[in-house]
Order: sequence, then structure tokens, then C-alpha cells
Amino acid sequence: MPEFRFLTNHALVLSHIARQSRITARELSDIIGISERAIHNIIGDLLETGYITKKREGRRNRYGVNPDHPISPAGWEDMAAGYLLAAIGWRKRGRPRKVK
Repeated sequence: MPEFRFLTNHALVLSHIARQSRITARELSDIIGISERAIHNIIGDLLETGYITKKREGRRNRYGVNPDHPISPAGWEDMAAGYLLAAIGWRKRGRPRKVK
């Protein structure tokens, strides 16, 4: 039986970035168990769609999470990504808000 994952690789990358803003693609690859190239593609997707931001700090990147970005699947458009992250243990200084 194939391995079942409750969260997609995109959600896993987002959750790890939310918990550790200076995590590397190599570290994410080791934790999640997918290739470093796949991690770079997912980070690109998350950047392009506005879920995260990236700032260069020396030789590393620091990522920021946009907890107010709406979750995209049908039926979840009014919910912000911060609610998903909070449900799996992420804490933000403020509270995520519903998207109007």
C-alpha cells in the first residue's frame, strides 16, 4: 500500500517555513522526504501565489508567511492560511483573519 500523507507537500513546506523562517531547501528535503529540486519548485509555487515571501540574508534566505492569504480549494476561499497553520500548531503574534 502506498504511503498516505494527510497534508500535501505544499502544506508541509509551508508549515515548516512558518515554524522556522531560515530553514534551507536541503533541510526541508530531509524532513519531508522529497528531492531538493521538488522543494525548490514548491517554494517557487508558494512565492508566486503569495503564501510566502523571501528575503536574502547573507548566504541564506529568510522566509515570511502571509497568514492572511486565502486557502484556494473550493469551499475554503473565505479562510486564511493562518487558520490551517494554527490548526497544526503554528503560533502567530496576531490572529489570522477571515478573508472577505
